[in-house]
Amino acid sequence: MLAFELVTTSTRIGIVCILFHLTAASRKWDYEPILLTATSSDESKLKFEAKIERLGRSDYGLSAILEWKYDTNEETMVEAQAYRSNSGDESDYKLLPWAIPKQPFYDYINTYYKDVISKNLGYCSNLPKYEDKFQPPWPKNTYKLDKCKIGGDGLPEIAPPGFYKIVFTKFGPGQPTWGFTAVFKLTNKIF
Repeated sequence: MLAFELVTTSTRIGIVCILFHLTAASRKWDYEPILLTATSSDESKLKFEAKIERLGRSDYGLSAILEWKYDTNEETMVEAQAYRSNSGDESDYKLLPWAIPKQPFYDYINTYYKDVISKNLGYCSNLPKYEDKFQPPWPKNTYKLDKCKIGGDGLPEIAPPGFYKIVFTKFGPGQPTWGFTAVFKLTNKIF
C-alpha cells in the first residue's frame, strides 16, 4: 500500500511539474482579431492594405500588402499607443502604458521591430530580418503578410481579458503618414 501511494504521489507531482513547465514562459491569453484598418496619406509613396482572414471555426490570420516606394531618413518617426476596454465600446477605451513612444524609425527597427515584429510576423512574411544593428537604407519593396498568427513573443505574458486597440503611426517630413488600427479581444488562455 505504501509503495502504491508513493508511486501515485510522485506521478501527481511529476504531472504538476510538467504543467508548470509548459505554462511558465508562454502567454496566458488568447486573442481574436476584431478589426484591422490601414491608412496612408499618399498611396503613390506607400500603399497599405490589411485584412483579417478566417482560417477555421475560431482561428484567424492577419494578411497585408505594403507597397513601400519611398526613402526613410533620420527624421522618419514611429509611434504607437495601446488602449483597453472592458466592453469594446469606443467611449470605454483607456490608454495603457504599453506603447511605443515617438522615436526615430531606425531606433524602432533596432528595438521593438527586432524584438516583437520580426519574432511574430517573420515566419509568415517577407519583412526584412536583422540579426545585428540595422544599417540604412530601409529597402523599398512590396511586403506581404500571409495569414499571420501572433505567437506573443516580446509581448506581455499576462494581460487582463477585454478589448485592446493598437494605433500605429509612421511619419516624417516629405513622407506619407501611414499606419494601422487593430482591435483584438483577449481572453484567458486555458492550457
